[in-house]
Amino acid sequence: MNARSLVAGPARRAARGFIRARTAGWARSSHLFAVGERTGWSVDEDARHVEGAARRLGYEVGRSEWARFARDQAVFLTSHFEALQPRWTGSSHRLATAYLHGRPGTTGYPEFDRAFEALRAAPDRLARIQVTHAEMHDLVLEAGVAPSAVHTIAIGIDIEHFPLVTPERRTAARTSLGLPTGAFVVGSFQKDGIGWGDGLEPKLIKGPDVLVGALQRIRLEVPELHVLLTGPARGYVCRELERLAIPYSHVLATSRVELAQAYQAIDVCVVPARQEGGPKALLEAMASGVPLVSTRVGQAPELVEHGSNGWLVDVDDVESLADWTVRIRSGVAPQIIDAGRGTAEQYALERLDPAWAALLAGFVERTSS
Repeated sequence: MNARSLVAGPARRAARGFIRARTAGWARSSHLFAVGERTGWSVDEDARHVEGAARRLGYEVGRSEWARFARDQAVFLTSHFEALQPRWTGSSHRLATAYLHGRPGTTGYPEFDRAFEALRAAPDRLARIQVTHAEMHDLVLEAGVAPSAVHTIAIGIDIEHFPLVTPERRTAARTSLGLPTGAFVVGSFQKDGIGWGDGLEPKLIKGPDVLVGALQRIRLEVPELHVLLTGPARGYVCRELERLAIPYSHVLATSRVELAQAYQAIDVCVVPARQEGGPKALLEAMASGVPLVSTRVGQAPELVEHGSNGWLVDVDDVESLADWTVRIRSGVAPQIIDAGRGTAEQYALERLDPAWAALLAGFVERTSS
């Protein structure tokens, strides 16, 4: 036994005792715990959004870090990869999860198969499942989950943090980020490398190779191209852009303010993914008034109307992704920008509360006032 285990054992037992004592008097399923992965990334933010909806709807919300040691409560996990682990499926809690992506049979991703098989082995263990688009809705039904347990709720947006771009805001954002004022700036805002290090090994479901291929084509047409990347683990894309001598900047954007500034600085947002739950970049770009070109992935076919509020291309269609991006360089009709903002406003977090009310009803028990 190592020193860390010696310390962690007593500390863990003390935490368990304290939390169980504090929660012993809670009625069964009377408190919601929304649990992410503690990576500081997207699913942790999703957990905070679930908490916000629950509070607005009048439910009691517990501290997420208490969920492992509490008993007989309602736990919503924002990653189904986490939810379908024995530590949760074997717990006393009433469970729900978001099942946002992960098509079984995807080459190189055995965890997708394991998660699907775990769900199919015990489809009734999860009392509620949130999906964000039709493909995952059909997938969880295929696993044997009762239709009444499946709720389609889009990944929404905290729209107040993403104001519309103006010429003044664009100039200020580019100055702050050190971007060339006369460049045609293409934005790619995601995590597309394996792990949490440099990300030199590409996470292919995010399409980083598709992105690089499209940017290589765009550079032939747009000599003033500059690429703005945000997100961790982008080493593969950075390395390839350096190899191709395509100018780029990479910022981590650790806050909503910094991410909004990144959107303010770009001319177009590109989503090259092969599989997605969202992505959040769809609504963030539209809210910001930034033209969007996305593959038909995740929520995109249900949010984006080609040529009306953005542009859609087939998965792996590098040529079309590049072509529509180059066309945007010539200008975008104001009504497309307005329509994009209107779409984003429809999915503001508070406007999704009725859908969350339907999911939480009967999952979390209301306490008497």
